[in-house]
Amino acid sequence: MSNPAQRATKLFVQTFGTKADDLYQAPGRVNLIGEYTDYNDGFVLPAAINFHTVIAVKRRDDTKFRAVADAFPGQIKEWVFGQENDMDPQDGWVNYLKGFTAAMAQTGLLAKGLDLAIVGDVPLAAGLSSSGALVVAFGTAISDTSQLHLSPMAVAQLAQRGEHRYVESACGIMDQMCSAMGEQDHALLIDCLDLDSEAIPIPENLSLIIIDAHIEKQRLAATNEQRRTECAQAAEYFGLDALRHLDLRQLESAKADLDEVLYRRAKHVVTENQRTQNAARALEQNNIQKFSRLMAESHASLRDDFEVTLPEFDTLVEIVSQVIGERGGIRMTDGCVVALVDHELTDAVVAAVEHEFFEKTAIDATVYLCSASAGAGRIDN
Repeated sequence: MSNPAQRATKLFVQTFGTKADDLYQAPGRVNLIGEYTDYNDGFVLPAAINFHTVIAVKRRDDTKFRAVADAFPGQIKEWVFGQENDMDPQDGWVNYLKGFTAAMAQTGLLAKGLDLAIVGDVPLAAGLSSSGALVVAFGTAISDTSQLHLSPMAVAQLAQRGEHRYVESACGIMDQMCSAMGEQDHALLIDCLDLDSEAIPIPENLSLIIIDAHIEKQRLAATNEQRRTECAQAAEYFGLDALRHLDLRQLESAKADLDEVLYRRAKHVVTENQRTQNAARALEQNNIQKFSRLMAESHASLRDDFEVTLPEFDTLVEIVSQVIGERGGIRMTDGCVVALVDHELTDAVVAAVEHEFFEKTAIDATVYLCSASAGAGRIDN
């Protein structure tokens, strides 16, 4: 199969009858550790991955946008910059693009229109932020073609604002920042409060593995929304804007009076923030044993304190843990399982997933062998 850039170029010609001017890309991402901490203004440690959304574009002289996606060839979506209020929930993916231009217009930025052909290989519904890659690639293209010179951070912030206000997705900033600002062979330690970030090298001897057990997102969605509410209630109990500002000593001193469920939710967030910072330092020092233990503690906290894991995820983590011991780390993340594993154990991990996990669950999981990728940008022809 041709790569996404070749496919985007071909789709553009097929749709618009002319060649594109340029190609832009943005990667998906996987979160190594720091789960449900982003919307609590905490710390996360994602890595951009070598699966991308690619957009072929041609500049227009007006402010109209025409977009087609390879998943829906022949269906051209149109809108005019600054006139995005007629968003139809049935439009799906195009609302992310319209949300971005609406956020630009609301901020006072101006942009010329574009014809767009969109192709991606970020696995859908696998918790790898295909939507983040889409909108960041689009924002990068607009910034460049309209000569706005927006920083990657500005693109990420506009992308998040568009999702919040126009797609009504209460996402944190992690997805957009990682897609816009990722660095090759590095994870990105992000402070979601002040938006500081630090590139953390991933040791060369580790393989980045993502395992998709094909869990329906609906099984997680209602629980995730409830956890967001519970975190807000716990923060309100302590008179705080977010759980980021709570420390473990404060939490423990209030344990007797705090609702037991809210205590456990807050405990996960507080301890996960510390684990995430410690995990970044462990990777820097190539201390894989420590990193392994922190990943295991994160998964246990998600299972016992935050209560968001599913039996399939717990089984996957248990099976792979038996294979890798402390020569890597594994845990559940958003809709999938992520592992950093000694290269020598990669084949054994894949075999365990393909055979033992299937025997226990009858689920044919998909294993992705990934690498940490650079962030969004123009593709040089």
